[in-house]
Amino acid sequence: MLATLLLQTAVVTTDSTANAAAATAAAQPSSISVIDLILKGGWIMFPIFALSLVSFYIIIERYITIRKAAALPDGFMNQIRNLMVKGDLQGAKMLSAQTASPLARMIEKGIRRIGQPLKDIETSVENVGKVEIARLEKNISILGIIAGIAPMLGFVGTIVGVINIFYAIASTGDFGIAQISGGLYTKMVTSAAGLIVGMIAHIGYHWLSIMVERLVFRMENSAIEFMDILQDN
Repeated sequence: MLATLLLQTAVVTTDSTANAAAATAAAQPSSISVIDLILKGGWIMFPIFALSLVSFYIIIERYITIRKAAALPDGFMNQIRNLMVKGDLQGAKMLSAQTASPLARMIEKGIRRIGQPLKDIETSVENVGKVEIARLEKNISILGIIAGIAPMLGFVGTIVGVINIFYAIASTGDFGIAQISGGLYTKMVTSAAGLIVGMIAHIGYHWLSIMVERLVFRMENSAIEFMDILQDN
């Protein structure tokens, strides 16, 4: 009889423990949303988020601008050569003016200077090229700055997280998960966010710089070809 009573008590205790564990597991979230995770990073996430928006805007805007600038009609320089060989400078000027491209604006400037010494024409073409290159490189340097600042902001978040941990320990006098979890969230989330934004800005900076360098190379070749046409005539 006593054994039966003890067995029943053990079963009830086991069931109660299992139910309590199940209730605790059910009360705990199985996962955390991205927004909640970001909010765990604290106030430092706001400047990091702002830098990410600026990075994406510059990358997209510059990519579209550079692609449009590089879109030169096929055979443009051949058409310019043919018109100039025929002596149709007005036609060559109109063709350059109607072509929306940095290269076309360089050639148009050179055509307008025909009649002056070749050295002056070359200088005019080079000056226009420098202005066009500066327009293409607009805001790209900001990506380089963001690539350096974003990880530093993440490091600041790490320091803030460590301060929060020690403050919680000092306030409660207890070194436990409850005291360090908040600070660890701040450390890990801000560090990861800062590194991700920094990597995006770093990749965007070099990618756009390569695109500009390729376009500059084409512009230089076309400028040399234009000067050769003038010398031949």
